[in-house]
Amino acid sequence: MTTVAGFLIAVAALTLLIVLWVVATYNRLVSLRNQVENAWSQIDVQLRRRFDLIPNLVETVKGYAAHEKEIFEKVAEARARMMQAQSVPEQAEANNLLTSALKSLFAVAEAYPDLKANQNFLSLQNELANTEQQIARAREVYNDAVMMMNTMVQVFPASLVAGWFGFRTKDYFPVEEEARQPVKVSF
Repeated sequence: MTTVAGFLIAVAALTLLIVLWVVATYNRLVSLRNQVENAWSQIDVQLRRRFDLIPNLVETVKGYAAHEKEIFEKVAEARARMMQAQSVPEQAEANNLLTSALKSLFAVAEAYPDLKANQNFLSLQNELANTEQQIARAREVYNDAVMMMNTMVQVFPASLVAGWFGFRTKDYFPVEEEARQPVKVSF
């Protein structure tokens, strides 16, 4: 009877340890999922901020370069796509289009010395540059959180708990393809 009782106690202790491990792993997965969602919301805040600055910037440039209609249409189209994007990959693609359109807008602004000296334009340009830096930082935090979440979801034995409770890997917020190209410097 003593060996049976000892065996039952050992099985109960092992079962308790497994249950505690499952609970701890589940809680860690929930925590990581919440970190990913929080990091995404920080990106979203910065993208919305940039989204709100763009009409002011476009109106300022329009006053100087009214005949550059194609550039303004590209910015407006990219801005609209940004608002319609739902998933992380869609948002990343829309962000890349918007970044490209803004680069074109700033290239047009370079052709107008009066515009480059305009205080409103300079202020908006500065705000946009600051927002771009905030987006880059938020993207780093998000991608780090995604990496931790994806690692936890994929490593054994945590992957068992992740599968049981429906945790899935998350998408990274990729950098635009242009940023991966070597920088061209000319003198």
